[in-house]
Amino acid sequence: MQLNPTSTLSKIAGIIQAEFEGDPDFLVSGLNEIHVVQPGDLTFVDHPKYYKKALSSAATTILINKKVEKPIGKVLIFSDDPFGDYTNLVKHFIQFQPADRMISTSAIIGPGTILQPGAFIGNHVLIGNNCLIHANVSIYDRTEIGDNVIIHSGTVIGADAFYFQRRPAGYRKLESCGKVIIEENVEMGACCTIDRGVSGVTKIGAGTKFDNHVHVGHDTVVGKNCLFASAVLLAGMVTIEDDVILWGQVVVQKGVTIGKSAVILATSGVDKSLEGGKIYFGIPAIEARKKWRELAALKQLPDLLAKL
Repeated sequence: MQLNPTSTLSKIAGIIQAEFEGDPDFLVSGLNEIHVVQPGDLTFVDHPKYYKKALSSAATTILINKKVEKPIGKVLIFSDDPFGDYTNLVKHFIQFQPADRMISTSAIIGPGTILQPGAFIGNHVLIGNNCLIHANVSIYDRTEIGDNVIIHSGTVIGADAFYFQRRPAGYRKLESCGKVIIEENVEMGACCTIDRGVSGVTKIGAGTKFDNHVHVGHDTVVGKNCLFASAVLLAGMVTIEDDVILWGQVVVQKGVTIGKSAVILATSGVDKSLEGGKIYFGIPAIEARKKWRELAALKQLPDLLAKL
């Protein structure tokens, strides 16, 4: 999430009443998770395992729960609870804006776009030209949709990321401040769910087509001209390159990449990154021909055991 306008180190620290080390006028231009940070961003870290990663990242303001040496070119904010304070900063800069009508007056909707009765369009949504948004579609705040997009009934675009921190007292939610971008010529079936990024962007590339009941987790990037059959489930931070086909009930683990023009056959489970240009099947998914040979060999096992 980028801050507009930018803030300063002293103001940011003041919001959460925390000590800091560095120039009080040092500029903070964004709040982002570690995997999407860029210079000017603030990120947080609350576990020694990840101190080095955060301190050496592109982020220039680090919210941390230990007094450490300040890296050159960066500033530090010290907190007993970086997760909680980061969440408080998100709530401060992106405050929830209740809707008072079905189509927000702040939404921008292009010419030729049709909104069927019951469609909900949130605050600061951008919808391009010649789109068709069917009944009972919900498009949450700050979503961006390109031209010639079709979204069928019951689909929800921009719900919060499924991102919680487990603690003895229960689960704490990391507030979502990202958004969803859907490029041109995308079609989504009924009852799909596309979660927004935690602090970045969940993106669906141009020309991609979804069947019904497809779920896309937070910060996932789906390439151009992909085809997803019914009940495909993608976890967060997945990368799907261009021209990938996922057949029905394929499940993809968080953080993996599926290469360009790969095909994953129905009911497969992907638990690691896969090269493009190949056909995969199984749980875990491997090259389909290898999997079929394994299944054929398995069928022979009872006869082999009987001969012992």
